[in-house]
Amino acid sequence: MAALQNSRNRGFDWIMLTVYFSLVAIGWAMLYSATYIPEQPFAFLNISTTIGSQTVWIVISLLAFVSVLTLDWKFWNTLAFPVYAVSLFMLVLVLIFGTEINGSKSWFSFGVFSFQPSEWAKLGTALALSGYLSFLKVNLSDRKTLLTAVGIIVLPALLILLQPDMGSALVFLSFFILLYRKGLSPVYFIIVFSFAGAFILSLIFSPWNVAAGILTAAASILLYYYFNSMQGIILSALLTGLQIFLMIQDDEWVILLPSMAVLLVMGVLHIVKKNFSLVGLTVPVVVTFIVFSFGSSYVFEKALKPHQQDRINVWLRPELCDPKGSLYNIIQSKLAIGSGGLLGKGYLKGEMTKLNYVPAQTTDFIFTSIGEEQGFVGSLGVIALYTIFLLRGVVIAERAKLEFIRNYAYCIVGIFLVHFTINIGMTLGLMPVIGIPLPFLSKGGSSLLAFSIMTAILIKMDMARFRSN
Repeated sequence: MAALQNSRNRGFDWIMLTVYFSLVAIGWAMLYSATYIPEQPFAFLNISTTIGSQTVWIVISLLAFVSVLTLDWKFWNTLAFPVYAVSLFMLVLVLIFGTEINGSKSWFSFGVFSFQPSEWAKLGTALALSGYLSFLKVNLSDRKTLLTAVGIIVLPALLILLQPDMGSALVFLSFFILLYRKGLSPVYFIIVFSFAGAFILSLIFSPWNVAAGILTAAASILLYYYFNSMQGIILSALLTGLQIFLMIQDDEWVILLPSMAVLLVMGVLHIVKKNFSLVGLTVPVVVTFIVFSFGSSYVFEKALKPHQQDRINVWLRPELCDPKGSLYNIIQSKLAIGSGGLLGKGYLKGEMTKLNYVPAQTTDFIFTSIGEEQGFVGSLGVIALYTIFLLRGVVIAERAKLEFIRNYAYCIVGIFLVHFTINIGMTLGLMPVIGIPLPFLSKGGSSLLAFSIMTAILIKMDMARFRSN
């Protein structure tokens, strides 16, 4: 604690420190409650129990946290690429020598303890990407630079996909937040989100309906730009209304005819007016998204395994899932959170928590314990703590005087944002269940230690703004 005391007058971010300790304490308390047995009130002293093992990891994480604060922040800048290389090496080793748990070969096991390299790959990637993008002549408008940055992100993600661990791999998309902050064109993000939207819609609705929607949107754009007045808007609205009516009545190829006819006519009229660029852009985009929509539906039905389909169906099409099978976790999670009401049932008084109604409650679904025992107010308090943590991360990033520190801060904000959003979204049925832990709260020594070190490095880096060199 001497390191913390010595830092008091040197710009130490006490808000982030307070939030960190608060979340760790809440995590321990909720894990204790989720595993509480009245006959064993001191189970946390037994390392063979869940709460005992987590208590040991908390002590280790706190010691690591303080130790990192004693190191010069330049240590991480110097070793950014070596740390990244080691993390990649561990990802390769775990594919060969790792222990398979829940269908994923993601862990090294040592007795009662286990170690997950993917958690450290996030730190290694954050450091390497921050280091690379802090070079003086690096510019994301240069294709080579952009491909290198994307390669730094994608390489560990691909190794993690081989385990396979879709959830951990998905977290690496968070690093694109830094690329956006560094000037990556929003066009790339619009394209990605558009394809993601087409994929989701093609699973929720018939691909024919999605294709009809795409054709309607394209025809409406051509109508508007041709008439360039209220007349174009009215015609677009009428076409959209007709198309929606037909989509409700049927889901076969015939519903495409009205929009296709309008699109064809308007395309010819625009060509006559020599608006070649508009037509030349619209047609390829329409064809691409329609093909992608039908392709997504085909891949989902033919290429994905049943358990992979179930994970997506639970999120997008729960009516197709078995309430006693793949949908069971989400149903119990919602019931547990909803049963807490406004103020909750009280600490150690959650019936659903005690009777193990919610599977994986100490890991992926730890938030259900908070919802049941602490209610809406307690849940909102936890969400507020994470929000403060993220906002402080952005503040640290924007006030940093050095590019490496700013880059690293945005990497950490991205990682925590994805974990926080997806995990809580999972428990509420708003996100697919993909096995992402809630930082500092979910059971797991590897994640707790990695998140603690990430946070300590960020706090230490923030102190550099008060130095003269």
